[in-house]
Amino acid sequence: MKVVVWLARIVFGIVFIFSGFVKAIDPLGSAYKFQDYFLAFGTEWLLFAALPMALLLSTLEFIIGVGVLFGIKMRWSAWGGLLFMAFFTPLTLYIAITDPVPDCGCFGDAIIISNWDTFYKNIFILAAAIVVFIYRDKIRPPWSKITDNTLAVIVTVAVLWLSFYCLRNLPIIDFRPWKVGNDVKELVMPTEEIADIYLIFENQETGEIREYPATDYPWDDPEWASVWKFKDQRREVIQPFLEAEIENFYIEDAFGDDVTDFFMTEPDYLFMVVAYDLNRTNTKAFERRINPLAREAEKLGYTFIVLTGSTHDTAEEFRHAHQTPYPFYLSDEVELKTIIRSNPGLVLMKEGVVKGKWAHRNIPTMEELKKQFDLE
Repeated sequence: MKVVVWLARIVFGIVFIFSGFVKAIDPLGSAYKFQDYFLAFGTEWLLFAALPMALLLSTLEFIIGVGVLFGIKMRWSAWGGLLFMAFFTPLTLYIAITDPVPDCGCFGDAIIISNWDTFYKNIFILAAAIVVFIYRDKIRPPWSKITDNTLAVIVTVAVLWLSFYCLRNLPIIDFRPWKVGNDVKELVMPTEEIADIYLIFENQETGEIREYPATDYPWDDPEWASVWKFKDQRREVIQPFLEAEIENFYIEDAFGDDVTDFFMTEPDYLFMVVAYDLNRTNTKAFERRINPLAREAEKLGYTFIVLTGSTHDTAEEFRHAHQTPYPFYLSDEVELKTIIRSNPGLVLMKEGVVKGKWAHRNIPTMEELKKQFDLE
């Protein structure tokens, strides 16, 4: 049973640590997922609690995972793991049946799995949690009780610090399609299916069945065509159709025209400020960092725009109130939240490739950008 217990601890611990970590480095992403569930279940009154619950969930997962794997506060860890899985396993079954939100978000944006796969995964983890719980008293760490308590505090402080750091800045690891280095032009295009097509014909005299490649059969032979009649076709899929990784991104001007291609093919650097909600954005960031940077960019001849999920009227009011000398364009609010976890945030692009991303409090000056990029 020692081997079984160790396997259960390793599987349970690694899954919980990984799940807690990917949520901890992207607390806003987890909060958005909570908001999706609150809206789907008609509990909009809980929207205010989305971020605190996201922080609590990631912290608990990480602490329990580390505790089970390394034997820290073993009784508490075993109880926590069992209660955690006893709650979430039936919940994920309900979610799999009702399908209120396509992706449960259990692994953040790092690994996207279906609701049913999430439930099956939880069944497996629940079994591991039960094994750990049954043998919790036999799992004793080789250190003292004081050390045990100290390690528990260190792990808790570390994961909370990580969450708040990423909340104030940006996730230290970006799992989304808009990460630095990605070519957005490629990701907005679906992968077309590649397949070999075979046509099946039947001989009307003998009943014989023959199969021909769609690009190579004797269609222009009158004698053949008089005997052989089309019956069916067969497809051999070489490369299946895949949806685009970025599906809902667009840039719309004040006249309602789609100008996405114009900006995504900009041959020079494009300064793209993302503010998904102008009513909730950090206005001081515009006054202290964004406006001065925009003036410098204009002097150098670079394009500087703002993308927002707010209305054109709201954008106009905002422009006049904060003296923003650059145009505002509309885009999908959900996609803007995916682009950057900051409101506002700056995305530097060139020919559709993401060159850099900064939260509003970290937006660099033009001199700092010149040192990092070939800006002139």
